[in-house]
Amino acid sequence: MDRIPIWVFFILILHILPMANSEEEDKVKLALVRFMDKLAQGNAQKYFNWGWNLTSDPCIDKWFGVNCDKGFNYVRRITLEGLNLTGTLDASSICTARSLYSLSLKNNNLQGLLPEDIGKCKSLTHFYIKGNKFSGDLPDSLAGLGNLIRLDISDNDFSGELPNIHKISGLISFIAQNNNLSGEILAFDFSNLKQFNISNNNIWGQIPDVKGRFSADSFSGNPRLCGPPLLNVCPPPSPPPSPHKKTKKSPSENFVVYSGYVILGVILLLFFTFKVVQKYKTKKESLAVQKQKVAEYSSSDKPGGSSIEFKNATRIGSDYSVTSVESGMTASTLVVLTSPEFKALRFEDLLRAPAELLGRGKHGSLYKVILDSGVVLAVKRIKDWGMPKEDFQRRMHKIDQVKHPLVLPPVAFYCSQQEKLLVYEYQQNGSLFKVLHGSRNGLTFDWGSRLNVAASIAEALAYMHEELQEDGIAHGNIKSSNIIFDKKMDPCISEYGLMVVEIQDQSILSQTKSFKNRNLTSHAYSTFKVDIYAFGVILLELLTGKLVQNNGFDLANWVNSVVREEWTVEVFDKVLISEGANEERMLNLLQIALRCINPSPNDRPSMSEVAVMIITLKEEEERSITFEP
Repeated sequence: MDRIPIWVFFILILHILPMANSEEEDKVKLALVRFMDKLAQGNAQKYFNWGWNLTSDPCIDKWFGVNCDKGFNYVRRITLEGLNLTGTLDASSICTARSLYSLSLKNNNLQGLLPEDIGKCKSLTHFYIKGNKFSGDLPDSLAGLGNLIRLDISDNDFSGELPNIHKISGLISFIAQNNNLSGEILAFDFSNLKQFNISNNNIWGQIPDVKGRFSADSFSGNPRLCGPPLLNVCPPPSPPPSPHKKTKKSPSENFVVYSGYVILGVILLLFFTFKVVQKYKTKKESLAVQKQKVAEYSSSDKPGGSSIEFKNATRIGSDYSVTSVESGMTASTLVVLTSPEFKALRFEDLLRAPAELLGRGKHGSLYKVILDSGVVLAVKRIKDWGMPKEDFQRRMHKIDQVKHPLVLPPVAFYCSQQEKLLVYEYQQNGSLFKVLHGSRNGLTFDWGSRLNVAASIAEALAYMHEELQEDGIAHGNIKSSNIIFDKKMDPCISEYGLMVVEIQDQSILSQTKSFKNRNLTSHAYSTFKVDIYAFGVILLELLTGKLVQNNGFDLANWVNSVVREEWTVEVFDKVLISEGANEERMLNLLQIALRCINPSPNDRPSMSEVAVMIITLKEEEERSITFEP
């Protein structure tokens, strides 16, 4: 059979793609017309002159109340306020427009329930239905709108308790006054909220600490609500009910009860005796096996060996250690790199040392290991990784040759076909992730400190990119948990080059033109453009203080949506705002972050360009402090 010429396929593709786009646009258009029909209670013809019909385009023909993006391709906002609409909200239809991020139906006469399908509008950041006649319970799916910023359901007839919308970490405005809502106040993070009002409902119980941000007007009209800022004093907690008077048991009943206690005690004693004997026996056998395996690993020329398994120790100094449990693998010696203080480190030292599991991630596990000498190490274990052993060894030696004071170097590594170990000096001051989102241990993490972290990491990452460009070795997994603070509290990049990112997108592969090994461009191990995107996300964490992903909340999408609405200041961490950080320089750093997370890899700046921009910002900040009166 003759082959079909390749140009035929190109012609087919050129015809199929517009058809697919056209089908999607028609689907959205039909859904919007159906949405209007329900809003107008079957009288959508009345609004035909607004353009809501199948013979026109919502963006190109500018339907009334519809706003699209600048390219006139996607519906972004729908605003239909004060139009005396008397129908119902068809959420399943409106959520078909997946690009919709703002929906306002304020001050109409819409009625019925707020449908469960509203949870399908995943891109929604602003939702206003104030001043209608909606009734019934609020749907649980409302809490699934993880990108929601502002929610106004006031002046309706909603009843029942609120769903778990307090878990929406990006929510800054919640207005729900003049309804029939009941239950206790949810555990909102009041330090995050700029607007909050639940007045004139049936809410009860004690008001939680509102951080002094809201007055009594936000809570009035709820007779059973108490505590500051209201004047209603909460009653003291009720004492526990007094126990009922026990009736005296007969001697025979007492004998049966006490006999039962005795029998139970004997059973427990026998059980614990059995467990102690079994534990002693297991420990004895484990020590014997461990000694045998240490002897096997001590001889690097001897075949046979095994892969390495870390067991999770509940405490340092326990009987758990680095042990080998899988047989049939060829043992490799521990390769100690150029750190002079670790020249004497041997694989047997890791085998004998107790290991504490610090965490598991998508790409491996991290352990804290204490050697007999008292030296504390961090050991990263990667198992079943696709990179060949020889490539991994070459990569580790290359990274060891490229030194930067703010890039934590590996001191040793172990490599077999099945798994790899990387050994680092343990840094006890924790990670940027913990400082931002966990316990700060009294550390003040102000604007100056955050800008310093951004500049330091940008400079170090730019240096590594430039030095390792020809070898195609990027970080591959840079994130706030991989930014570690050393003894001097300087930020350091850890785990550089450990992970590989398999890239299929040719637009990204085109950035890797200078690799020495041309095979990398067709099946890239890592890409510098991915590092730049990830660094942009770290900048967003520094600016907002928010988690990258949290209960459906996507930080990058959330920031983009706020910026689109021209409420840019609202993205910044309230701690930075309260300390009076320079808003202009925060905005400048935000613009750098947005350039880094550009959806198009080709439009992202290089890491060197990013470093120059941030260092310039840092110098401006330092000059402003120097010349302050």
